[in-house]
Amino acid sequence: MPEPLTPASTAVEAIARLNEMGNDENRAGMARFGIETGAALGIGNTDLRRLARDLKRDHERALELWRSGVREARLLAAFTDEPDKVGIAQCREWAVDFNSWEIVDGVSDLFVDTPFWRNLIEEFAADEREFVRRAAFAMLAWAAVHRKKEPDATFAAYLPLVEAHAADARNFIRKAVNWALRQIGKRSTGLHAPALALARKLAASPDKTARWIGKDAVRELTDAKTLERLAKKATGDAPVN
Repeated sequence: MPEPLTPASTAVEAIARLNEMGNDENRAGMARFGIETGAALGIGNTDLRRLARDLKRDHERALELWRSGVREARLLAAFTDEPDKVGIAQCREWAVDFNSWEIVDGVSDLFVDTPFWRNLIEEFAADEREFVRRAAFAMLAWAAVHRKKEPDATFAAYLPLVEAHAADARNFIRKAVNWALRQIGKRSTGLHAPALALARKLAASPDKTARWIGKDAVRELTDAKTLERLAKKATGDAPVN
């Protein structure tokens, strides 16, 4: 059994451990889920999260991990960077490297903890690159879940952005737009009605992609379990995820 990584471990040591853990069979399986495996070692996120807990947060090490180009190292970078030390220039630099939906989603979870997250959503949504635009809506979905103190008005104001990009038929964008709409609608009872109204509007759209986004969101936002969780959250009994 190898010694666990520690907060004092370097990026070189972390990458060496990742290489030891690589699994070709897992790597082949990842490709079937649309994950870019050209620089992948075949390590699942459960194991990566465990390594991240051992490493703790370190900004400089995260930058070095990202520069390696290795899929697993980049996810570790996203899981262990320090949001208060992440600058907007770094976010833009990392966005240039986006090449897989799961890298985008892992990094987006980090980006929503920065003070300029809203600027990035607007900027990335306006970007024509598929994975960069996906980042905008992945960030919006994560923010709806994690930024507990943000007023609902912030997320209501993003519904027009969701509508504006609902006809983007590229697979990884349409799924992220749908994800963002669903998470906004599940955030609170106050957001549920406007999000559901938009979902129904999109479901009636003549555009195939918008229609799929809308129908799928309507299905989840009207599900009995979703409505039950919202009701409980309204009374302070349970969170909505």
